[in-house]
Amino acid sequence: MIRKITSLFLLAATFIACSKNPITGRNQAHLVSEAELQAMATQQYRQFLSENRVVSASADRDAEMVRRVGQRVANAITKYLRDNGQANMVDGYKWEFNLVQSNDANAWCMPGGKVVVYTGLLPITQNEAALAMVMGHEIAHAVLLHGNERMSQGLLQQLGGVALAVAVSNRPAETQNLFLNAYGVGSQVGVLLPFSRKQELEADRYGMIWGAMAGYNPREAIALWQRM
Repeated sequence: MIRKITSLFLLAATFIACSKNPITGRNQAHLVSEAELQAMATQQYRQFLSENRVVSASADRDAEMVRRVGQRVANAITKYLRDNGQANMVDGYKWEFNLVQSNDANAWCMPGGKVVVYTGLLPITQNEAALAMVMGHEIAHAVLLHGNERMSQGLLQQLGGVALAVAVSNRPAETQNLFLNAYGVGSQVGVLLPFSRKQELEADRYGMIWGAMAGYNPREAIALWQRM
């Protein structure tokens, strides 16, 4: 009986929090505000950078490339959203792009435009256009609110649908893990996909659109995935 009541509560909470994504038109469940997630992202991003070896963009060509490509893609996204009356989708975004020393083939984007690329990804991307496709894809997950969707699902399924502030206060370690998993931190590109197939297809589509708008050849995505 208790399990049935809990299931009904979770279903009702999901229904109440459901809204249509203005970019994709798909209904999504969001129990957490983007402002809350951006605040958490700033804290987690700073912690991640402090615990890992960040490659200086002023002294390394690859790090400078990551920053340059990322900014071009971010500018394209901002223009796309502004032209379509959806500029509010990146409200509060303060873009940051960092290259981190790691053998993992990985990249991710937290809410607010906090992006990390691992050095282990660069031998696979091989060129700026392919890197732009990967970065566009990862940024799309954040802009399309996929991470918010996954974080909300995690709060419902694992922490009983409590508010984010309560979860952070009462169960900080679990909440941190939920957040990191929601945004693919620690998952290798092409190996562990933390997002649903539908979310991956949306990120593929908009990532390529925004990469192309930034001036990069989207056909590089085909060769890239063949190298993964």
